Amino acid sequence: MQQLLKTLTKPSMLAAAMAATSFSLPTLAQSQDSYPKAVQQLVDRGVTIAESFEAPGGMTGYAGSMQGRPIALYLTADKEQVIVGTMLSANGDNLTAPKLQELVVGPQNEKAWAQLEQADWVRDGDASAPVIVYTFTDPNCPFCHRFRQAAAPWIDAGEVQLRHIMVGILKQDSLPKAATILGSENPREALKENQQNHSAGGIEVDRQIVSDNAKRVQKNNQLMSSLGLSATPSTYYKDAQGTIQMKQGAPRPGEMEAIMGGPKP
Repeated sequence: MQQLLKTLTKPSMLAAAMAATSFSLPTLAQSQDSYPKAVQQLVDRGVTIAESFEAPGGMTGYAGSMQGRPIALYLTADKEQVIVGTMLSANGDNLTAPKLQELVVGPQNEKAWAQLEQADWVRDGDASAPVIVYTFTDPNCPFCHRFRQAAAPWIDAGEVQLRHIMVGILKQDSLPKAATILGSENPREALKENQQNHSAGGIEVDRQIVSDNAKRVQKNNQLMSSLGLSATPSTYYKDAQGTIQMKQGAPRPGEMEAIMGGPKP
């Protein structure tokens, strides 16, 4: 957040005067060129506003994003200053996170899920498995490899299908390996080969396959970037309530049940 504040403000005010009052229902945000001046300066610097809402203390809240990251702005009652950051209640409750989840993160993840369904992925597991998990996988990524090892019990039990969106971002031969997997006659077996030989360098690159399929990997790279993701694995899944969640980086052991949709088989 500190880096984001440096990007946006010179300097910004601290979100210090916090209230315990609940947020009211959101209202539709104004068009991107009709905000109060204090807010407009941030829009001009790259902030995209999703919606506005009434906030405690007579302030107006704005939920938005910058470079794929959710951001909250609070316009003071006199409309002369804007505060960037998190609002806490007198009890220390985070009042900003639920609003960002409702107005920014949730809709972003819903849109991302639809894009992932149409992406170039390799299915790992039974096609009839009821739980679908999407993950961006670099063939050279050690954390992707560990995630796959951790997910094995659910995949082997036929409970989860892990859909690998193959990208090439970590090493010079990441893209050729990803293209070799995507373009092989049996991508599932090629993915399995890369997993089984990961410690020895993974799958052997086929230059002809790479030539024919490099653009498919590049498209996945672009999708990953457009979603504001910078680490592999980056994983999308549905929680127990059916809400789409995203985990960037390797999941911790305690997070696996939520991602895989249930207890370890």
